[in-house]
Amino acid sequence: MSAPEPLRRASTVDQLAGLLRARILDGDFAPGRRLVERELVEAYDVARHTLRAALRRLEGEGLVRVEPNRGARVADLSHDDLVDLFALRLALEREAAYLALERGGGRLPAPVHAAAEDLGRVARRRSASWQDVAAAHHRVHEALVASAGAPRIERAYAALSTELDLFLSQLRPVWTRERLGPDHVALVRDLEREGPDALREHMAAALRALHPEPSERD
Repeated sequence: MSAPEPLRRASTVDQLAGLLRARILDGDFAPGRRLVERELVEAYDVARHTLRAALRRLEGEGLVRVEPNRGARVADLSHDDLVDLFALRLALEREAAYLALERGGGRLPAPVHAAAEDLGRVARRRSASWQDVAAAHHRVHEALVASAGAPRIERAYAALSTELDLFLSQLRPVWTRERLGPDHVALVRDLEREGPDALREHMAAALRALHPEPSERD
Protein backbone atom coordinates (compact mmCIF):
# COMPACT_ATOMS: atom_id res chain seq x y z
CA MET A 1 0.00 0.00 0.00
CA SER A 2 1.49 3.34 -1.06
CA ALA A 3 1.92 6.13 1.45
CA PRO A 4 -0.77 8.82 1.35
CA GLU A 5 0.12 12.11 -0.29
CA PRO A 6 0.84 14.93 2.15
CA LEU A 7 -1.89 17.52 2.54
CA ARG A 8 -1.36 20.67 0.52
CA ARG A 9 -1.39 24.05 2.13
CA ALA A 10 -4.37 26.20 1.26
CA SER A 11 -3.70 28.20 -1.90
CA THR A 12 -4.21 31.96 -2.13
CA VAL A 13 -7.38 31.27 -4.13
CA ASP A 14 -8.66 28.98 -1.34
CA GLN A 15 -7.92 31.58 1.31
CA LEU A 16 -9.47 34.43 -0.65
CA ALA A 17 -12.58 32.39 -1.47
CA GLY A 18 -12.90 31.56 2.23
CA LEU A 19 -12.63 35.21 3.27
CA LEU A 20 -15.18 36.35 0.69
CA ARG A 21 -17.51 33.48 1.58
CA ALA A 22 -17.40 34.47 5.23
CA ARG A 23 -18.19 38.11 4.43
CA ILE A 24 -21.13 37.12 2.24
CA LEU A 25 -22.60 34.74 4.82
CA ASP A 26 -22.01 37.16 7.67
CA GLY A 27 -23.86 39.92 5.84
CA ASP A 28 -20.90 42.24 5.15
CA PHE A 29 -21.61 41.81 1.44
CA ALA A 30 -25.37 42.10 1.10
CA PRO A 31 -27.38 40.03 -1.42
CA GLY A 32 -27.29 41.71 -4.82
CA ARG A 33 -24.20 43.79 -4.02
CA ARG A 34 -21.77 44.30 -6.90
CA LEU A 35 -18.29 42.93 -6.17
CA VAL A 36 -15.94 45.44 -7.78
CA GLU A 37 -12.73 43.78 -8.95
CA ARG A 38 -10.51 46.82 -8.48
CA GLU A 39 -11.67 47.36 -4.90
CA LEU A 40 -11.21 43.72 -3.92
CA VAL A 41 -7.82 43.39 -5.61
CA GLU A 42 -6.58 46.39 -3.66
CA ALA A 43 -8.23 45.38 -0.39
CA TYR A 44 -6.75 41.87 -0.38
CA ASP A 45 -3.54 42.67 -2.28
CA VAL A 46 -4.01 39.86 -4.79
CA ALA A 47 -3.67 39.54 -8.54
CA ARG A 48 -6.76 40.01 -10.66
CA HIS A 49 -6.62 36.41 -11.91
CA THR A 50 -6.55 35.17 -8.29
CA LEU A 51 -9.66 37.17 -7.48
CA ARG A 52 -11.44 35.91 -10.58
CA ALA A 53 -10.59 32.30 -9.68
CA ALA A 54 -11.98 32.83 -6.17
CA LEU A 55 -15.16 34.37 -7.56
CA ARG A 56 -15.59 31.46 -9.97
CA ARG A 57 -15.33 29.09 -7.03
CA LEU A 58 -18.02 31.01 -5.15
CA GLU A 59 -20.13 31.06 -8.31
CA GLY A 60 -19.90 27.27 -8.37
CA GLU A 61 -21.20 27.23 -4.79
CA GLY A 62 -24.13 29.46 -5.73
CA LEU A 63 -23.01 32.39 -3.58
CA VAL A 64 -21.94 34.68 -6.43
CA ARG A 65 -23.34 35.32 -9.89
CA VAL A 66 -20.91 36.36 -12.60
CA GLU A 67 -22.37 38.00 -15.71
CA PRO A 68 -20.34 38.57 -18.91
CA ASN A 69 -19.21 42.19 -19.23
CA ARG A 70 -21.06 43.10 -16.03
CA GLY A 71 -18.90 41.55 -13.35
CA ALA A 72 -19.87 39.68 -10.20
CA ARG A 73 -22.64 40.20 -7.68
CA VAL A 74 -23.57 38.45 -4.46
CA ALA A 75 -26.37 36.04 -5.29
CA ASP A 76 -29.83 37.16 -4.26
CA LEU A 77 -32.55 34.55 -3.87
CA SER A 78 -35.74 35.84 -5.47
CA HIS A 79 -39.20 35.20 -4.07
CA ASP A 80 -39.69 32.37 -6.58
CA ASP A 81 -36.27 30.90 -5.65
CA LEU A 82 -37.25 30.91 -1.99
CA VAL A 83 -40.66 29.39 -2.64
CA ASP A 84 -39.01 26.51 -4.54
CA LEU A 85 -36.30 26.09 -1.88
CA PHE A 86 -38.84 26.06 0.94
CA ALA A 87 -41.04 23.55 -0.86
CA LEU A 88 -38.11 21.15 -1.11
CA ARG A 89 -37.01 21.84 2.47
CA LEU A 90 -40.51 21.21 3.73
CA ALA A 91 -40.80 17.93 1.85
CA LEU A 92 -37.51 16.65 3.26
CA GLU A 93 -37.83 17.96 6.80
CA ARG A 94 -41.48 17.03 7.18
CA GLU A 95 -40.81 13.44 6.16
CA ALA A 96 -37.76 13.33 8.44
CA ALA A 97 -39.82 14.68 11.34
CA TYR A 98 -42.57 12.13 10.65
CA LEU A 99 -40.05 9.26 10.74
CA ALA A 100 -38.30 10.60 13.83
CA LEU A 101 -41.54 11.08 15.76
CA GLU A 102 -42.73 7.62 14.74
CA ARG A 103 -39.47 6.07 15.96
CA GLY A 104 -39.57 8.05 19.20
CA GLY A 105 -43.20 7.43 20.09
CA GLY A 106 -44.11 11.08 19.54
CA ARG A 107 -40.90 12.48 21.00
CA LEU A 108 -37.86 13.83 19.21
CA PRO A 109 -34.46 12.60 20.36
CA ALA A 110 -32.30 14.53 22.81
CA PRO A 111 -29.86 15.90 20.18
CA VAL A 112 -32.70 17.85 18.53
CA HIS A 113 -33.70 19.46 21.83
CA ALA A 114 -30.06 20.16 22.68
CA ALA A 115 -29.41 21.81 19.30
CA ALA A 116 -32.42 24.13 19.73
CA GLU A 117 -31.25 25.15 23.20
CA ASP A 118 -27.71 25.70 21.92
CA LEU A 119 -29.01 27.98 19.16
CA GLY A 120 -30.56 30.18 21.83
CA ARG A 121 -27.27 30.38 23.75
CA VAL A 122 -25.24 31.21 20.64
CA ALA A 123 -27.72 33.85 19.46
CA ARG A 124 -27.63 35.58 22.86
CA ARG A 125 -23.83 35.67 22.95
CA ARG A 126 -22.76 39.15 21.86
CA SER A 127 -19.38 37.93 20.62
CA ALA A 128 -21.01 35.45 18.22
CA SER A 129 -21.02 36.42 14.55
CA TRP A 130 -24.03 35.88 12.31
CA GLN A 131 -22.10 32.96 10.81
CA ASP A 132 -21.93 31.38 14.27
CA VAL A 133 -25.68 31.88 14.66
CA ALA A 134 -26.34 30.48 11.17
CA ALA A 135 -24.21 27.41 11.93
CA ALA A 136 -26.14 26.80 15.17
CA HIS A 137 -29.40 27.19 13.22
CA HIS A 138 -28.23 24.59 10.71
CA ARG A 139 -27.41 22.18 13.52
CA VAL A 140 -31.03 22.26 14.70
CA HIS A 141 -32.43 21.33 11.30
CA GLU A 142 -29.62 18.88 10.57
CA ALA A 143 -30.26 17.15 13.91
CA LEU A 144 -33.94 16.90 13.01
CA VAL A 145 -33.17 15.41 9.61
CA ALA A 146 -30.55 13.03 11.06
CA SER A 147 -33.01 11.81 13.69
CA ALA A 148 -35.05 10.16 10.93
CA GLY A 149 -32.32 7.59 10.34
CA ALA A 150 -32.77 7.99 6.58
CA PRO A 151 -29.39 8.50 4.82
CA ARG A 152 -30.92 9.43 1.46
CA ILE A 153 -32.95 12.24 3.04
CA GLU A 154 -29.79 13.44 4.83
CA ARG A 155 -27.82 13.51 1.57
CA ALA A 156 -30.58 15.38 -0.26
CA TYR A 157 -30.82 17.89 2.56
CA ALA A 158 -27.04 18.41 2.67
CA ALA A 159 -27.16 19.41 -1.01
CA LEU A 160 -29.23 22.46 -0.01
CA SER A 161 -26.56 23.73 2.39
CA THR A 162 -25.25 26.66 0.32
CA GLU A 163 -28.70 27.96 -0.59
CA LEU A 164 -29.75 27.74 3.05
CA ASP A 165 -26.65 29.76 4.01
CA LEU A 166 -27.65 32.39 1.46
CA PHE A 167 -31.24 32.39 2.70
CA LEU A 168 -30.04 33.07 6.25
CA SER A 169 -27.84 35.93 5.11
CA GLN A 170 -30.93 37.51 3.51
CA LEU A 171 -33.00 36.86 6.63
CA ARG A 172 -30.58 38.70 8.89
CA PRO A 173 -31.94 42.25 8.39
CA VAL A 174 -35.55 41.24 9.10
CA TRP A 175 -35.22 38.58 11.81
CA THR A 176 -33.48 39.32 15.09
CA ARG A 177 -30.96 36.88 16.53
CA GLU A 178 -32.90 36.85 19.78
CA ARG A 179 -35.92 35.32 18.05
CA LEU A 180 -34.11 32.33 16.61
CA GLY A 181 -33.56 30.40 19.84
CA PRO A 182 -37.11 30.67 21.23
CA ASP A 183 -38.57 30.08 17.75
CA HIS A 184 -36.75 26.78 17.41
CA VAL A 185 -37.41 25.62 20.96
CA ALA A 186 -41.08 26.31 20.16
CA LEU A 187 -40.75 24.43 16.86
CA VAL A 188 -39.45 21.31 18.60
CA ARG A 189 -42.28 21.53 21.15
CA ASP A 190 -44.87 22.05 18.41
CA LEU A 191 -43.57 19.12 16.39
CA GLU A 192 -44.04 16.84 19.39
CA ARG A 193 -47.46 18.29 20.18
CA GLU A 194 -48.92 18.87 16.71
CA GLY A 195 -46.87 16.62 14.44
CA PRO A 196 -44.77 17.26 11.29
CA ASP A 197 -47.12 19.89 9.85
CA ALA A 198 -45.80 22.36 12.45
CA LEU A 199 -42.88 22.83 10.05
CA ARG A 200 -45.17 24.37 7.46
CA GLU A 201 -45.96 27.48 9.51
CA HIS A 202 -42.38 27.72 10.80
CA MET A 203 -41.05 28.02 7.26
CA ALA A 204 -43.93 30.17 6.05
CA ALA A 205 -43.16 32.75 8.75
CA ALA A 206 -39.59 33.16 7.47
CA LEU A 207 -40.82 33.49 3.89
CA ARG A 208 -43.34 36.16 4.92
CA ALA A 209 -40.60 38.07 6.75
CA LEU A 210 -38.52 38.22 3.58
CA HIS A 211 -41.43 38.91 1.23
CA PRO A 212 -44.36 40.33 3.20
CA GLU A 213 -47.80 40.60 1.70
CA PRO A 214 -48.77 44.16 0.63
CA SER A 215 -51.06 44.56 3.66
CA GLU A 216 -48.16 43.64 5.97
CA ARG A 217 -45.92 46.36 4.51
CA ASP A 218 -48.27 49.16 5.46
